[in-house]
Amino acid sequence: MKILNKQNLIVFSLIFLLAAQSSCKKQLDINQDPNFPTLDQGSPSLVFPVGVLATIGETGGDLAILGGMLSQYFTQASLAQQYTDIDSYNLPTTDRFVTGPWTLMFPSALKNYQYVIDHAKASSDWNYYLMGTVMKAYTAQVLADLYDQMPYSEALQGTANLNPKFDDGYSIYQSLLSSIDSALNQDFSASTNTPPGTQDLVFGGNMDNWKAFANTLKLKIYLRMINAHPDVASAGIAALYNSGATFLTTDAAVTNFTDAPGLDNPLYEMNKRQLNTTNNLRASSTFVKWLELNNDSRIIYYFQVANPSSINQGDYENNNPTYQAAKTFRNNDNSEATDPVEFISLAESYFLQAEADYRYFGGSNTKALYDQGVLAAFAATGNDGSSYIAPGGAYEWGNEKEGGVVLDPISQIMRQKWASCAYGCHGIEAFFERNRTGFPSISPVYSDDPTYIPGQLVIVKNSVLPAGEMPKRMVFPYTETTINTNSPALVPITTAVWWGKN
Repeated sequence: MKILNKQNLIVFSLIFLLAAQSSCKKQLDINQDPNFPTLDQGSPSLVFPVGVLATIGETGGDLAILGGMLSQYFTQASLAQQYTDIDSYNLPTTDRFVTGPWTLMFPSALKNYQYVIDHAKASSDWNYYLMGTVMKAYTAQVLADLYDQMPYSEALQGTANLNPKFDDGYSIYQSLLSSIDSALNQDFSASTNTPPGTQDLVFGGNMDNWKAFANTLKLKIYLRMINAHPDVASAGIAALYNSGATFLTTDAAVTNFTDAPGLDNPLYEMNKRQLNTTNNLRASSTFVKWLELNNDSRIIYYFQVANPSSINQGDYENNNPTYQAAKTFRNNDNSEATDPVEFISLAESYFLQAEADYRYFGGSNTKALYDQGVLAAFAATGNDGSSYIAPGGAYEWGNEKEGGVVLDPISQIMRQKWASCAYGCHGIEAFFERNRTGFPSISPVYSDDPTYIPGQLVIVKNSVLPAGEMPKRMVFPYTETTINTNSPALVPITTAVWWGKN
């Protein structure tokens, strides 16, 4: 899918120039098309937005669909076939949702960010150096979390190394943290810095927000280590807080979409405009029953009405007449065409801080941070969450229940984080967080069973996996394994990644 915004088409053409590793340095001549510049005409300000668009094109497109279905916010419409591969967990090496993230985010995102980093460093432009580093780290983390291993230390060399080794996820994490620290330690008052302005599609040139984004990303990386390397996570978070780090107080997001082909929200473009239908992604009973149980006002934002018909996750072969009336996901007068794509939402920032406060700092600020996360999650859908966190409210801190049992603090934070991740590319983050923490838990029964507890994930009806199993990663795509002789042996999607909770 081609995703453009208001940037000049020259910017988009750089994707192909950089991916091709062109070494041509000749000057423009009478035969040179000015709309397709040579590599030496690039600059961090031109290349950076191309990388951002490539990242949001995938996280807000393919991965929004993949994560949203695996996290059970929506499901495949019955008697339809568009996304049955996801809803049955049938995701081989050739599947588009396996190959897509790899084939777009490596050449069109990571390659471009490396270009920005290298050229910004050469000119001591520390604004673009930080921006390129943070976006490269964000994008690389998504890929590492999805596939567990990937080429990193030897990647992005083009023809200089056609068979880069695969690095393990922990080594990649260490490199990401080191690179972010290096970028944060530069001189942002130097006269060599370039004000990014509108070329910064995320914060419009606000470097304080970029520093907060960097710190929030570091916090997320450390928290994701808690199962595999708890001592490293603890020490890293302590050092982060002791440094006086600031965290995001706004969404890190791309917002300037318009309702036009190629200029709109990538999920809308991919799932509705290009397919010429609004009917594929339907309300999942997993999400709907939980929203209904709590009388959650966000249900109208997602499914148009307060009590929508829904489909039990993955039951797409069933001709149940009520399934035909199941509401489509985010189908509110096409306004979703201009919905933002978030990297880290304000709600996620608060939930990350709440988890860190509870785990490492005695929990004195956990309630306040949790409450802010819930309020931000509601506000993102145009709703007021204050009554839900008030005494006696469904999501009151320390008193939220599941199946009549009060949730422990971490589970309560993760429950509300799951509820906040239904849109804006965060379905894939909910998938990662479920595999890290084990929450939401997996129901022992299907969602049509009278004993089903709303909000628990179900094993889908048409699963191709062994009984009781769910995906925990993606396999390496054939687009890499067939050309890279250093590709490792395939690992089943039911095997946890290195930081996962078995």
